[in-house]
Amino acid sequence: MPYKFKSDKNVSRGYRDFNMTFNSNPNTRDFGAVKNENAIKQSVMNLVKTALGERPFQHNVGSRVNALLFEPYDVFTGEAIKDEIRSTLSRFERRISVRGVDVRDGYDNNQIEVKLTYTIIGEQIIKEVDFVLEKA
Repeated sequence: MPYKFKSDKNVSRGYRDFNMTFNSNPNTRDFGAVKNENAIKQSVMNLVKTALGERPFQHNVGSRVNALLFEPYDVFTGEAIKDEIRSTLSRFERRISVRGVDVRDGYDNNQIEVKLTYTIIGEQIIKEVDFVLEKA
């Protein structure tokens, strides 16, 4: 059994995932990959934007955010979207700890702007991801 240092449990591991654009690597002609922070960012956005029941054989994965986008936007809808994002990420994305969710309504563009701040487990640096939710 290999010896593990106590500090190893506080260090973030490397993560790797498919690039969702599915562009091929020009050298290997294989699917592109995203690594570490970008893989986590991509996972966060995918979880929030995936509707419940959308994934085959994983009907409980996703969020109710898409359904909330069709509600008239007010303070209560904004809070419901924040709560749903926090709840979804706490259930399905164990690699991060959510620090804050900010939701702003883009009245003119029929969209909602989301600013999510989080830390990766094992790291102290606060990361940030901004994305837009649109009615599909």
